[in-house]
Amino acid sequence: MKTEEIYKKALELHKSYKGKIQVVSKVPFKGHEDLAYYYTPGVAAVCGQILKDKDSAYEFTNKGNLIAVVSDGTRVLGLGDIGPEAAMPVMEGKALLFKLFGGVDAVPICINTKDADKIIELIHLLRPTFGGINLEDISKPKCFHISDTLEKTLDIPYWHDDHHGTGLVVLAGMINALKVIGKKPEDVRVTVGGTGAAGMAIVRFLLKGGIRGENMIVFDTGGIIYKDREGGMDQWKEEIAQNTNPEKKKGGLYEALEDADAFVTATKTGPWIKSDAIKRMHKGGIVFSMANPVPEITPEEAKKGGARIVATGRSDYPNQINNVLGFPGVFRGALDVRAKKINREMILAAAETLAKIAEENGLSEENIVPKATDPEVGPRVAAAVATAAVKSGVARIKLSEEDVIRNTRQMLAQHKIFMENIRESALSNICV
Repeated sequence: MKTEEIYKKALELHKSYKGKIQVVSKVPFKGHEDLAYYYTPGVAAVCGQILKDKDSAYEFTNKGNLIAVVSDGTRVLGLGDIGPEAAMPVMEGKALLFKLFGGVDAVPICINTKDADKIIELIHLLRPTFGGINLEDISKPKCFHISDTLEKTLDIPYWHDDHHGTGLVVLAGMINALKVIGKKPEDVRVTVGGTGAAGMAIVRFLLKGGIRGENMIVFDTGGIIYKDREGGMDQWKEEIAQNTNPEKKKGGLYEALEDADAFVTATKTGPWIKSDAIKRMHKGGIVFSMANPVPEITPEEAKKGGARIVATGRSDYPNQINNVLGFPGVFRGALDVRAKKINREMILAAAETLAKIAEENGLSEENIVPKATDPEVGPRVAAAVATAAVKSGVARIKLSEEDVIRNTRQMLAQHKIFMENIRESALSNICV
């Protein structure tokens, strides 16, 4: 289907449904008498209980399954700074994915400020209502300031999906891609293009996953990043300079790719990279071209240059690096054990689990990550994350992997039944 046709159908559907999410009661309501239990006077007893023990809000309200999807609309994928109102359809879509793949209730909160400190303050003010925070589509460098601050100060799970989500799924894909080409993380030379939210996370996560900083080159619009580079540097690029390229290699794209085994790029929409650049790499290497909606280099062009494995963010090519593989299961697991944060151990556990699921399905050049619709992804990622949270000491309660898997599958099954009932009701109305 052509892009124009998709746009037309999308407009029709969104206008018809007036968006993609709604609030639905989870309690049975038979009549007037139920008001006494779910509202006044019965609700006063619940309020009194939570007043005595604030943590009991997890038991008596939906806080333990409620996520805020917060955005100022300044860096919406493929669209840029479009503002909070225009960002709302994307945040609604994110909320839908949380529910479909993790059983998590998510509320879009599009805010009318671009001030990083105000966004941080808002998130702290929202903390009594929500069990976790998902930051979305906020421009750099303020997204880094917000993210780094919240990771230090917030005591509920926090996740910046353009940052953490992309880094997680790239790491999972890289683990398996290296297995396919028969190389170890500590032995490969990796080039990363881009230092935005995604690029910064890719660097951080690959380093956490075993890629050596001395074997990594990172470049931006100013060229290769190295210590004491003049121009275009900030504290986050300085972090990159401290941890990569100790030889202070200089140059642009071609120099950055010289003798690389893997190339991961998250820059501007393409195609703008040609096969002759990929020829600078070792033959039979790995290329992750992450820009959306059009990758920096097409898989056909990358393979023409000698790449063996190619991944993109698109569903119409093999090896889709899709954030939906990560955030629903990550939050499901974090919420189930009431984690105080999402830490390094939880992220690595999620990446290793994603890689293992794909491996069980049969690793190949065109299968290094699971499909987004694989029913094993949500439950098993959730279980791995919850277990890592318990082991690393950030969980408030302890659950077994089996408990988390059972809980996740149950919640997904309940939502599936609910959606089937909606469909049947809609068909009945049409027939009438």
